[in-house]
Amino acid sequence: MIENKIHVLYIDDEDNNLKSFRASLRKDFKIFTAIDGEEGLKIAQEEEVHVVIADQRMPGMTGTEFFEQLVKFNPDPIRILLTGYSDIASVIDAINKGEVYRFIDKPWNIEQIKNSIKNAADIFFMRRELKEKNLKLKKLHSEMNQFVYSLSHELRGPLMSISGVSKLAKMEVSDPNVLEYFDMIDSATGKLDDFIYKMLDFYRSTKIDHKVTEIHFNDVVNQQMIAYREKFDLTSFHVEVQVNQRDSFFSDEAKLRVILNNLFSNAVQFQKNTSGQKRISLTVEVYDNQAVLVLEDNGIGIEERHREEVFNLFSRATQRNVGTGLGLYMVKEAVEQMGGKIHLESQIHEGTTVTVVLPSMN
Repeated sequence: MIENKIHVLYIDDEDNNLKSFRASLRKDFKIFTAIDGEEGLKIAQEEEVHVVIADQRMPGMTGTEFFEQLVKFNPDPIRILLTGYSDIASVIDAINKGEVYRFIDKPWNIEQIKNSIKNAADIFFMRRELKEKNLKLKKLHSEMNQFVYSLSHELRGPLMSISGVSKLAKMEVSDPNVLEYFDMIDSATGKLDDFIYKMLDFYRSTKIDHKVTEIHFNDVVNQQMIAYREKFDLTSFHVEVQVNQRDSFFSDEAKLRVILNNLFSNAVQFQKNTSGQKRISLTVEVYDNQAVLVLEDNGIGIEERHREEVFNLFSRATQRNVGTGLGLYMVKEAVEQMGGKIHLESQIHEGTTVTVVLPSMN
């Protein structure tokens, strides 16, 4: 059916060439012809055209000039220029302006023209499909933003209410058996809330574009340490924090917090079940337009066979029933998106040191 054919517009100032072109190719393609550039532009505005072929040497408007006018209102059709050997300057001009897909020497050969049209049409339809997919991707991205917003407010809100009601109920109850049930509720809601928070961090670290601001590491780290002391029981930990920022530094603060949150959370969760003192050290050095973050712990460490895979999605280096397998994956994604590097050193039963180097994004 003609609706499935490739639509070709051919512009040539020689009427015999137009008739020959139509007669030779009308069975394979839907053909539009024009005697000059003005008529060709009118057709291109009124009809759906996939491939445009124009002769370079035409009175009034050359083929190159025609393409310049065409791309102003319809850049999608794939453009082919017919040239003679003496038109080499025009060919170079068209190449420099990026206006044409290919050139065909005159006099043209039917098979050569036919193959060129088919190849050009393949490009046209691939570009159209890519454009449609990009539009769908933008729509999906917008919908995902809405989903993440709902995840944060519609799920975390009720969880916090359950946790609050549970704490109030525990104040009214003295039966140890009943209190145990409320402790189980608190534990379950805490784990679910932590998982939701991790999923939000995952989205922020991998899907959202950078929002670059000036970073004051003392403020960021102090805020995070307050949050960690509220979230974790650090009474048995010796926590050392040192920030030395000599230069201004620009980065994505949300992604920086994702990095710090997950590194610190791992250092807390993967500690030894012994009575010895647990230690976490966080140092931040900013100099020479870069920030170096080092987090060191004396936890259980990572076996050598697991060290390469710990940055993979949902990978765990221990059989402990803690963590989501997202932490180090999110850290690595955030670091790489900001053009940085991450290095991990670990000794089993001795501890782990993670070094993150980030360039300033100003």
